[in-house]
Amino acid sequence: MPRINFASEGTTPFERLLGHQPAAMKAWRSLGTCLMEEGKLSAALKEQVRRVLAQKNGCEYCKAKGKPDPSEYDERTAVAAGFAEVFTVYRGMVPDSVFQVLRDVFNDAEISELCAYICFTTASQYMGAILGLEAEKSAKSG
Repeated sequence: MPRINFASEGTTPFERLLGHQPAAMKAWRSLGTCLMEEGKLSAALKEQVRRVLAQKNGCEYCKAKGKPDPSEYDERTAVAAGFAEVFTVYRGMVPDSVFQVLRDVFNDAEISELCAYICFTTASQYMGAILGLEAEKSAKSG
């Protein structure tokens, strides 16, 4: 049970926690859709990054959607997932030496997209963790 009651606004449990502030919920949904869709980086790469972050950011709802799957990694996904892991350790204060690894694999536009996605996803997962959002029953069994 989350720490606050669900609002009537929203289509997912996460959105229903934000639904107490409908304008913020709609803006959050819009930004999430923009960052999650295929852009400079593939949706599959972003999903593996989301899974890495979920294991570290404390949101049970997010964790239940799956652990990282290294069998799905190509070089770019491995570097992005590794960067996300380092981000969780350093909380954004990533050493230049680690950042240089990104530059060896990604261009500036891709790095910008990856960093925006990591920051947005982390904020979302923190929101779920702070408010005690739990895994949906169907997500636990799947």
